[in-house]
Amino acid sequence: MDIIRLCAWGYAALLGFVILTGYIPAFIDQNDMIFGLFRRTWYADGLHLVSALWALTAALTSRRASELFFQLFGVFYFADGVLGLLTGSGYLDFGILINGVLNLPLQTRIFANAPHLGLGGVAILIGYVLAPRTRPAHA
Repeated sequence: MDIIRLCAWGYAALLGFVILTGYIPAFIDQNDMIFGLFRRTWYADGLHLVSALWALTAALTSRRASELFFQLFGVFYFADGVLGLLTGSGYLDFGILINGVLNLPLQTRIFANAPHLGLGGVAILIGYVLAPRTRPAHA
């Protein structure tokens, strides 16, 4: 198993943990918000579940499938984070369509979108920087 497929395993586990945080009482505030920032919704859980299954399938399938996962996932999640940072609403959870542009404090927009910016940014680095550098010569 190479480093790119191991990273895909890690993303599958991390995204699974993201889903679980919505069901661990220590992470839920008095307003039923995860970390005081995120409302638990079926479509957010569904998005993270599909992403986790995509990462798991890629890890089980091949290095190339894992590279493609990181390249696409990274762009989708990072772009969602940028949109959320700029408008207060992302697109992956249909927030921009449901809520439109939100007038949220900058600090809230930063904290709320940091997970997608971080996950997406690291995935872009894995898919576009690490993968080519670690690709076997015969591939």
